[in-house]
Amino acid sequence: MSHNCRRLRVLTWHVHGNYLYYLTQAPHEFYLVTKPGNPPGYAGANGTLPWGSNLHEVDIDEVASEEFDVVLYQHRQHWEHDREHVLSAHQRRLPRVYVEHDPPMENPYQQRHWVDDPNTLIVHVTPFNQLMWDCGVTPTRVIEHGVVVPEGVRYSGERQCGIVVVNHLAQRGRRLGADIFTHLRACVPLDLVGMDAQSCRGIGEISNMELAAFIARYRFFFNPIRWTSLGLAIVEAMTIGMPIVGLATTELSTVIRNGQNGFIHTSTEALAEAMHMLLRDPSLARELGANARRTALERFPIHRFVKDWHDTLTQVAA
Repeated sequence: MSHNCRRLRVLTWHVHGNYLYYLTQAPHEFYLVTKPGNPPGYAGANGTLPWGSNLHEVDIDEVASEEFDVVLYQHRQHWEHDREHVLSAHQRRLPRVYVEHDPPMENPYQQRHWVDDPNTLIVHVTPFNQLMWDCGVTPTRVIEHGVVVPEGVRYSGERQCGIVVVNHLAQRGRRLGADIFTHLRACVPLDLVGMDAQSCRGIGEISNMELAAFIARYRFFFNPIRWTSLGLAIVEAMTIGMPIVGLATTELSTVIRNGQNGFIHTSTEALAEAMHMLLRDPSLARELGANARRTALERFPIHRFVKDWHDTLTQVAA
């Protein structure tokens, strides 16, 4: 990938912090639409992530007077409201990309995407999402995740307990597997971290840059989520060499191979059995974790993710 080409000015929004951090590894200038107080969807370069000098903030009232090359939408509100009420007429005609972070939520196979425009590109973050959405005439492509973890952080697994990483699990309910977590915690030692984890008798939130080292001591990573994209926390756990246990649904079913880099199943009893096996056999957990790391380095390297985004942005802008 050549970094000598013109650096594009990309207008976007802060929707998922870790995703934005990885996205901004691409060799372009990114401008975040912000509001006072940094409400959801309009946060700036805040938090604990080590944002680069290519990430800038632009107040929502000043967006229309700025010059950009590409508009990168990341949420339905930004497409339906901000496109009409924040951007100028000229900016609405700029080359544009919509990142779809989720599978369809209203109907798993028949929901029409609200972006219905042959001149906009929808980027899906998993092949599963692309498969399930009806995008009509809108062109699509897939850019799978790419991650980095803090230097030197590797799985150790000495803690005889599984770790679950989900934000606001209690309020997000069945889709995120709150009932599955509660059911399995009754028979398997499981800790929960994430925003408002205390509502499920969990530990609480761990900062982005400390999370990998915190979870590395646990025996395995458990993902209870029924319906989602592939969580970045899973890929990050795999990258440090951690075995994964989860539901055999959505994209995870193409990532985890039973007995090779973790265990997946649609039976909670089978998942509990797999977790107990990993608790009894730390050497097996280390072997599966090493294979999970190999999978992550092959499928989700940051250099491939950056190249895919660089190519996409430059092609759209051209």
